[in-house]
Amino acid sequence: MATETEHKNPAVDGSELIRFDRVTKRFGDNTVLDDLDFSVSSGKHVTLIGPSGSGKTTILRLLMTLIKPDQGKIQVDGECLTHENRGGKLVEASEKHTREVRKKIGMVFQQFNLFPNMRVLRNITEAPVHVLGLSKDEAEERARELLDLVGLGNKCDAYPTQLSGGQQQRVAIARALAMRPQVMLLDEVTSALDPELVAGVLDVLRDIAHTTDITMLCVTHEMNFARDISDEVLMFDSGRVIEAGPPEKIFTEPEHERTREFLSAVL
Repeated sequence: MATETEHKNPAVDGSELIRFDRVTKRFGDNTVLDDLDFSVSSGKHVTLIGPSGSGKTTILRLLMTLIKPDQGKIQVDGECLTHENRGGKLVEASEKHTREVRKKIGMVFQQFNLFPNMRVLRNITEAPVHVLGLSKDEAEERARELLDLVGLGNKCDAYPTQLSGGQQQRVAIARALAMRPQVMLLDEVTSALDPELVAGVLDVLRDIAHTTDITMLCVTHEMNFARDISDEVLMFDSGRVIEAGPPEKIFTEPEHERTREFLSAVL
């Protein structure tokens, strides 16, 4: 039986956790990522900004293996996500290999994607029990802790349809954290919410960023949020990183004209 020790959050040592090595992704004639190189170190919060269609969400979808790159390699915690070594040769990764590497990644989507027929508590415990092998009691204890963390400790027995959009998204955040991922991917997590619900969800994510060691890779148009939680901000345009740096540098003294144009339009 899996133990709590086996599933504690990994130590943060600043080593490279995610690496994109000359990754290209095309959809038809449209090159969405163009020979992309970038990395994320463990424990860091990295935010991707840029205009719609610049390739930001494609990066997250590649990490979740929802799509495959046309060229290049992606590594997570030193293991290749797209390929594996078999008999001394690097070959396309098997589904089993991909699943094992993907366990290190949690994602919160724009849509909440909760199971409507399950109560909140079971929405959070289902994967830890069946994927990580936690006992029901261990999974439920962890789920209750996380629901307290996101401010929904009194909603264990509610169904998703009984919750507001903001509450559902907070449950989705707790569900992703329940798998104890090494990195959390956040894809425009407030874009489907009514404006009055946005602040509550962003406050939860700020608390997580400031009080835990979890690595975050975030796509957002919420620039104040990006400024608050990021160690590094990457500006994307046409499938490439055109500027990178700490938030105070990117938001107050951007060097690239395209970055200045984008920020003047969204700030």
